[in-house]
Amino acid sequence: MVREFRYRGYTLDQLRNMSLETFLSLLPSRQRRSLNKGISEGKRKLLEKIRKACNGQFKGKIETHERDMIILPYMVGLTIFVHNGKEFVPVEIKPEMIGHYLGEYVITNKKVVHGTPGIGASRSSLYVPLK
Repeated sequence: MVREFRYRGYTLDQLRNMSLETFLSLLPSRQRRSLNKGISEGKRKLLEKIRKACNGQFKGKIETHERDMIILPYMVGLTIFVHNGKEFVPVEIKPEMIGHYLGEYVITNKKVVHGTPGIGASRSSLYVPLK
């Protein structure tokens, strides 16, 4: 049996129908303070694109540099492309992500992979066997 998602005791439908002020009271203090402080111009544009996509008016990809945008209940089900410093990485929003930041799901650094020592690498690698 599949368990129904709940955020602080509320189902996803209840969260979507809830007013923003009521939903803010459910968020942790860091996210609540961030949204109460105000929404920047970039975040406002992103929210407009998301609202249009939910209504079916926007057909393109939703790309953003706003990694510090908090995931709200009506974003669930969308795929948002978040910039990681080099490229836009797709993030599919799931109900468990509500209240987190978009940037938490896009890694900004990669594992360092060094080349193997060999001819022409450096003076010290001359003495490393090549087999």
